[in-house]
Parts: sequence; C-alpha cells; structure tokens
Amino acid sequence: MEPTTFVLFGATGDLAKRKIYPALYNLFVDGKLPQSFSLVGLGRREWTDESFRANVEQSLRQFSRREANDAELVKRFVDAFRYCVLDIGRKEDYQKLLRLIEQREEALGAPPNRMFYLSVGPEFFEPIAANIQDSGLGSAQGWKRLVIEKPFGHDLPSARDLNLKLSKAFDEQEIFRIDHYLGKPMVQKLGSLQQANPVIQALWTNRYIANVQITANETVGVEERAGYYDHIGAVRDMFQNHLLQLLMMAAIHLPHDSTSEKVRFKKKKIMEALEPVQKQEVGASVIRGQYEAGTVQGKPVVGYTSEPGIAPDSMNDTFIAARLLIEDSYWRGVPFYIRTGKRLAEKSTRIVVEFKEPIKAASETSEEGATPNLLIFEIGPNEGITLQLNTKDLEHEGEFKPVHIDIDLLGGQDNVPEAYENLIFDALRGDSTFFAHWDEVELSWQWVQPLLDAFEENLIPLHSYAAGSYGPAESDALLAQDGYHWWFDVKPEQQIQNREGEPYAYNANH
Repeated sequence: MEPTTFVLFGATGDLAKRKIYPALYNLFVDGKLPQSFSLVGLGRREWTDESFRANVEQSLRQFSRREANDAELVKRFVDAFRYCVLDIGRKEDYQKLLRLIEQREEALGAPPNRMFYLSVGPEFFEPIAANIQDSGLGSAQGWKRLVIEKPFGHDLPSARDLNLKLSKAFDEQEIFRIDHYLGKPMVQKLGSLQQANPVIQALWTNRYIANVQITANETVGVEERAGYYDHIGAVRDMFQNHLLQLLMMAAIHLPHDSTSEKVRFKKKKIMEALEPVQKQEVGASVIRGQYEAGTVQGKPVVGYTSEPGIAPDSMNDTFIAARLLIEDSYWRGVPFYIRTGKRLAEKSTRIVVEFKEPIKAASETSEEGATPNLLIFEIGPNEGITLQLNTKDLEHEGEFKPVHIDIDLLGGQDNVPEAYENLIFDALRGDSTFFAHWDEVELSWQWVQPLLDAFEENLIPLHSYAAGSYGPAESDALLAQDGYHWWFDVKPEQQIQNREGEPYAYNANH
C-alpha cells in the first residue's frame, strides 16, 4: 500500500472514538495499514499530541473488537498520531495544517498522498472541501481522497447542490461516500455468492423468485438524537441510503471478476429500472408509521411524541414499509418489500428471498402444510446465510417440514472485521466498490422525493403502532394484498430463546 497521511476532521468526536480508531487499530494489527502511515487529528479542543494519543488509547480499550492489552503494540500504533487545533472556517488554520503535514511527510520520506476523512456534520462538507482546495492541501504531486459520511443531502435539490460544491475541489473518483451497511461482511458476500455459484446465479430471476423482503428493525427509540431525528425520519435516516443500497446489492447480477466500475454500472442500472412512484399515488405502495407507548423486550417505553425533545404534535415517521418493482428482464413482476422502524420487537437486519412454488400438473394437488423455499441473509446482529428447504417428515405421515441448511461464507472466522475496517481499508487502496457513488445517490433521492413531498403535504396517513410490535397493521396488509406475508415476525408468546439468549425467529408458518 502506498504511504498515506490520514487527515481526520472531527477527531475528538463520537464516531472517531467508537468506530474510526478501533477500525484503524485492527487494520494495524492485521498488517493492513501502509508501512508509512501518519494520522493528523483535527478538532477545536486544545489538545496536545500526548492528550490526543491518550484519548485514542482509551477508545481502543472501550470499543475495539480486539482487546488492546499489548502496551508495546498500542504504543507503536499511536506513535503515528499527531493533533492540530483547527477551526473549520479559519483559512489560516489550513495553512498551519499544511505545514504540519509537509513536515511529517518530509520526516517519513513519504509522497503527498492524503486522505481527508470528514467525521463532521454535513453542513461542514463544502467549506472543508473548499479550504482544502484553496490551501493547497490537495497536492497535485500525490493522490487525494475525500471520505464523507451520510447524509448526502436532505432531499434531491440539496443533494445535487452538495455534489456540485464538492466537485469543485474533488473529482468523483476521489470522493468516497461511506454507507456502513456496504461494509458489513454479509452484504459484501451477496455479490460473491452469486458470482461463485452458477446455480444461485441461474435462480436469481423472476422465473424462480416470488418476492424479496429487506428488513432493518431497531428496538431503540430516538435516544439522544431527538433534535436531529425529528427532522429526518425513517425515510431519510435509513430508507433512502442503507435500504436502497441493500436492494441494489440484492438485485445485482455480476459477471465473474467484476471491477468497481462494473459494480457501479450495474447498481446504477437497477436504480434506473426502479418503477417510479408519483406523489398522488404514494399511498398505494408506501406505509408510514409512528410508535406509541408499548413494551420492548419486557420494558415499558413511552410513545414517540412523549420522548424528550419531540414536539407533542410531531408528524415525523419512525417506520416505513414500501413495495418496489424493478422493471427489467431479471426482476419484472417480483415485488421487493422494504421496511425499517424504531421501537420494534427485535433488532434485526435481514434479506429474505422467497422462491416460487413449483408449477404442478393439472392432475396434481397442492401439498398442504408446505412452506416456500427461502434463502435468508442475516446481516445483523448475527450474521449468516440459511437455505430453508421443504422435506417430507416421514415420522409424521409424510407432512412437509422446513429444513435449514446453514451456508458458511465467512470461513468459520469468529473475529470478523467490522464494517468500518473493510471500508477504510478499501479507501486507503482506492477501491470504491463498496461506496455510494453519486449516480446511485442521485437516483435514490429521485425515487424518494415524491415520498417526501407526499409526507410533507400529509397525502398519506401516519399510522400508529405499539412499541414492541413489528409496525402498523397496514404494513402486513401491503403484502397480504399480493398474497404474501412478512417472514419471521414472531409474537412474544411464540418466541423461544436461542443459545445466546436472543429471540429465535424462525417459524415454519410465519
């Protein structure tokens, strides 16, 4: 890997502490950082290099997936860290930063390859990018890369405006938009499963698949994010970015050894093929909801409008379910059902592919009790792939029962890299395969904008649902009208515990 200076804006913030430093440390332990690596942390706090390193060490002890108990190893890691006080709006601070970086590069004999990671609010993206450009920090003698976190805009016009401003300082191939769902190991295995298995690839069409369900349930409420979340809602917080990215990854057809450009092209084609919804027709395919008081995992919780910092008359959505159709030769006629929400019965992110029943001859009758074959991708909190097949239970008069076949794509690894490790490693190598490209972001906002307009004008109802449920009943009705149901929604009285003490959701009927 090429020598790199990692310039971290927001170095004193929560994301850096919880995700970025532990990710970098684990990459260091695995030998996945450049041999010549330097990090300059930026913030407004008056820290010294020593106090900065001490805070980084503390974050490793708290949040690293590996115990940071080797003092010599930790010291070698943090020795590469420097700190610089910077006010984002002060141009002279960028000149001071440039001098510090050039001194470090000269001392290390390293070329000016610089990765600028913006772990700050989106309102600071444009001024930081402009000041990087104006100050000469983005040297033409080496490469430069800009890593930014969502949200990439608040709606379609603001997303386009942000992209226009960023493009004045960075080319598209230099911008790495992090969507941490794309860094999850199981999401990254979606494409490789299909590429490496011609049988799966052959089945990945409307000839064999009845529907696809993408679920991201959360048990938490708004927590400390009330002020932010009440202006965002589920559609912006989860649906427009994470879940549409999961849809692209689930629907993609990739040839063997696809490049990042091929992946980008294929994802763009899926978004272009998504059947658009008109503002006046949103209610036919989209359900929105807001949680009321209820019980989550045995504990009573208040409703959304009773949460601290939330207005009593808030019409913000905390749940969204939608039916999407992809109008291409692979997926025509196959509904993709997507849902996400807060204060739901269980924490789970999964993709369920439901296969069609085999076509029977006129003389044959349907087998009672048989459930469809399913391919289940568990993305979180537990990871795994399960193929659920039907077989006759000879002990019970030949009735059908589901049999689960677990597919191990992680090679039996217990200590699997976390999403930020995968994404930062890719950004350091300049591999943009699992990042959100501008065309995907723009097309996602184009599809979502009519929903935002309909929500704003209250053209579709805001349904209530009890905390601890799986969302409003209208979400179930959305699938029922097509003859389907959500898989693995288990009522509390039906749940059994697995070995880890979590509710075990697999149920032959639901």
